[in-house]
Amino acid sequence: MRRHHDMGGLEAGPVDLTEAAYAPWQKRVKALVLLLIRGDKAQMNVDELRRGIEDLAPKDYDRLGYYERWTRSLAHILTEKGLFTAEELAAKMAEVEKRWQEQGPK
Repeated sequence: MRRHHDMGGLEAGPVDLTEAAYAPWQKRVKALVLLLIRGDKAQMNVDELRRGIEDLAPKDYDRLGYYERWTRSLAHILTEKGLFTAEELAAKMAEVEKRWQEQGPK
């Protein structure tokens, strides 16, 4: 059975080969994932990242951008592994949001 994310072999039209300009947060997400999957202190592997993305609900998969999917998967995997709790993540996100509202993005 084909899952929602599996679009291989389906008509999709031409592929846009234009180089994308990445936002700083997207670069940070990619760097964080690379740090977490490489070396002798790796905390996860790329297959886990892919599983987390593929497990997104179809509505979330469709509305989230590429690195937003990575972020959602990463948060799920790291809480699943016990590196932090959902509550700790929510508290940190609230702290960052408050700082962003007061000072702007950094």
